[in-house]
Amino acid sequence: MQSEQRQSILTLENQNKLTFSGVERVDAFSDRAIVLTVNGKRVRIEGSKLKVLSFSEGSGAFSACGCVESVRFSQGGKGVARIFR
Repeated sequence: MQSEQRQSILTLENQNKLTFSGVERVDAFSDRAIVLTVNGKRVRIEGSKLKVLSFSEGSGAFSACGCVESVRFSQGGKGVARIFR
């Protein structure tokens, strides 16, 4: 059975406040990186002094702050597989 995809919207304000809708789960986080799953895709947010402000699994609303340097999207585990080649 296919799961219904949520609409996902990414907003980055002044490179230091990030909000994301449609987030399924927070996979990992530290002050240098946050890894999310959004509609079956991995999203890796990198930067410094990153901090998760809020996450609601029910609504998929996520917010974080810190100095955001990059946001990368990859299909499932494929992004991780490239690291080990």
